[in-house]
Amino acid sequence: MTARPEIPRLVLFPITADVNAQGHLTLGGCDSVQLAADFGTPLYVFDEKGLRSQCATFKKEFGQRYADTTVLYASKAVALKAILTIAREEGLGLDVVSGGEMDIAQQAGVPMERLYFHGNNKSAEELGMALDRGVGRIVVDNFQELALLNDIARGKKRTPEILLRISPGVDPHTHQYNTTGIIDSKFGIPLSRGEEAVTAALAAKNVKLLGIHFHLGSAIFEVEPYPKGIEVILDFASGLQKKLGFVMKELDIGGGYAAQYVVDTPAPPISAYAEVVTATLMRKCRELKLEPPRLVIEPGRSIVARSAMALYRVGTIKDIPRVRRYVCVDGGMGDNIRQALYGAKHEALLANRATAKDTAVVTIAGKYCESGDILIRDIHLPEVTAGDILAVADCGAYCIPMASNYNAALKPAVVMVKDGKARLIRRRETFADLTRGEAV
Repeated sequence: MTARPEIPRLVLFPITADVNAQGHLTLGGCDSVQLAADFGTPLYVFDEKGLRSQCATFKKEFGQRYADTTVLYASKAVALKAILTIAREEGLGLDVVSGGEMDIAQQAGVPMERLYFHGNNKSAEELGMALDRGVGRIVVDNFQELALLNDIARGKKRTPEILLRISPGVDPHTHQYNTTGIIDSKFGIPLSRGEEAVTAALAAKNVKLLGIHFHLGSAIFEVEPYPKGIEVILDFASGLQKKLGFVMKELDIGGGYAAQYVVDTPAPPISAYAEVVTATLMRKCRELKLEPPRLVIEPGRSIVARSAMALYRVGTIKDIPRVRRYVCVDGGMGDNIRQALYGAKHEALLANRATAKDTAVVTIAGKYCESGDILIRDIHLPEVTAGDILAVADCGAYCIPMASNYNAALKPAVVMVKDGKARLIRRRETFADLTRGEAV
């Protein structure tokens, strides 16, 4: 099925999204209104075909331009076992940032050598866990971690292979909460101390330095920051090779590739990122007479954001004459805090009347006891009534992992759809789950 051109917002939903004869939004051949009835709301719905397509596209677009490319799925975007299993089946490795993500990856059958372990404050326990389980790379974030890892690795059978995270000082022009590659960041070693860090890593007896990692930020809608970052780091690597004899075998440029969240702000295609990254890397290596390193990329949001939608049921509708109409749904910041956290934008459709014409501007509010519990401000929708099913696009990234039990709300169920069938991949929480960890 293909998206109908008369519904512009449909392009923001997973690639199998369509509208059936009843005017209901469908996904993966499943009627979204029936999904809401069968599994309840709020409900997160992943499209397996769309998810696999994005994994394959990243591998193809980068791999055909630069054969020695490793694609890692950034599991922080959403680390459900079913999602990580698909990433494994599609041949991707994983970027993990905690012992918990590491363990979920192992439960999903992901070979531990395919994992790159990130984080600015890894604990001794997590580093020991990574060594014991045979994690492929540890991305060292700071001097303290380097010393700690070198100490923990003493006497281990396997010498950990590491990358050093260097902050190149490149502004990716994204939200300040999503910017990580500038100097004033909690992540990484400033470029000004990069040589000192490499010298220390080469002197450490119990680790093996393979290369450099940098990450500019998240939701980067411009391709220009990537060449800047690559050029800075390759200049740095060239100087290191001449001065210290260190040959960079791997260059991990992180992720940050944007996903389209609103109709009038398209993201660059994956091919555009791939072209500028690989062309810059090859050109700069030729100029500096460097051996081309293995290229590692870490897409997360750009793989899963569009691959899922959220379904909510409309309840109270509150009119404030000449001010605003609030449409309240049975979820909100408890399952999607992105708007409240950093002003993220989403688009939505009425799943039970997907072809209806927009007639009013409304604000979609959640059910939580916070004035900031807003999902979408000022969206054009048809006349909304209690009981309508609202489908919110681009909910595959960060909504689920950042969910909370605020107001003792239950975290929603998650289903995967494909070829007209839906399977539950995470059950809805119960009241018993809310007190399961309490000691009294």
